Amino acid sequence: MVKYDTVLIRFGELSTKGKNRKDFINRLYSNVKYMLRDFESLEYRKAYDRIYIRIHDEDPAAISEKLKKVFGISSFSFTEKVDSDLQAITDTCLRIAQETDKKTFKIITKRHDKNFPMRSDAINRACAGAILSNTDLKVDVHNPELAIRIEVHANDTYITSEKIPGAGGYPAGINGKVLLLLSGGIDSPVAAYELMKRGLMVEAVHFASPPYTSEAARNKVLTLASMVSEYQGHMHVHIINFTDLQLNIYKTAGDPYAVTLMRRMMFRLAEETAKKYGCLALGTGESIGQVASQTLESIACINDVIRIPVIRPLVCFDKVEIIDLARKIGTYETSILPFEDCCTIFDPKNPVTKPSIEKSEYYETLFDYKKGIQEAMDSMETVIVSPEKNDEEFL
Repeated sequence: MVKYDTVLIRFGELSTKGKNRKDFINRLYSNVKYMLRDFESLEYRKAYDRIYIRIHDEDPAAISEKLKKVFGISSFSFTEKVDSDLQAITDTCLRIAQETDKKTFKIITKRHDKNFPMRSDAINRACAGAILSNTDLKVDVHNPELAIRIEVHANDTYITSEKIPGAGGYPAGINGKVLLLLSGGIDSPVAAYELMKRGLMVEAVHFASPPYTSEAARNKVLTLASMVSEYQGHMHVHIINFTDLQLNIYKTAGDPYAVTLMRRMMFRLAEETAKKYGCLALGTGESIGQVASQTLESIACINDVIRIPVIRPLVCFDKVEIIDLARKIGTYETSILPFEDCCTIFDPKNPVTKPSIEKSEYYETLFDYKKGIQEAMDSMETVIVSPEKNDEEFL
């Protein structure tokens, strides 16, 4: 029976990095160790193009579920470690083949140790010959049911018959910090996931409008943040009281410019928050044309009030694609809980879809929005969430 003793982790996109490669690998190594922190007996070893983890008696299935959530991993395999000796390698490959119910196979060897006396093709032939002589399996080099992978190193060789896809992307946090506008909807938690996948550390800003928005709505957002924080370890959520600004907007502009002005104020507040906490860009869950504030004209009008870059990872996704991703990362069911946020509670009947900057600026002269922004910034509260804070703690 196969006895896995080592996890072999492959890097994926990191292989394209030049002088920064070491930094990327070190961040990935740290992230892997953090993700697996509850498995106390693991032993780690870092190499140029692999991470090796001795698992001892830990549960491979539980380790696998954690590793699938680490960005920067292309794939990983649970392997058997044997001596770098042809007989030991051949015997292990034969035993794997004898224990399978597959009909076809292929041997794939990577010879890291160039001093090993046989080339990769010769190792392939030796192992395949033993399997053909002692089982009914047939070779299929194009679409094998069983692929046995061999990695030969100076002292040890790693053998596996599985290759588990990783999350891909870059290690979370290696490319800097971004501030996400986080609502209680479906889109922004998915945007957080996509931003983390590109190596960004995500902080969040959430706009609450008490008493029009409830404590349940606030806690729903914190729950969503805790869910996606698993991909980076934790998340800072900055909560801003938006009530007074929102009421002033509806008093002075009303329908149809209310949504545009609200978003312009949110972006101003988000930019101030980003500067305060060292975030180099904003992130949103916007998708072109999905709602009135996400037409190209609206985006241009709203963006006009800030200088900081805005990253919109979902900009060309349709709603079905976003929902599929929300289901994949486990946030969908929480996102659809019926607790309204400040963007939906004052829902205009006829929001403008092609707002002008000039008209928006005119409405903003009708009240002291700068004072309102300062008061809102002064109201900010920061909550640090982590995967350990689950929905039962918040909801």
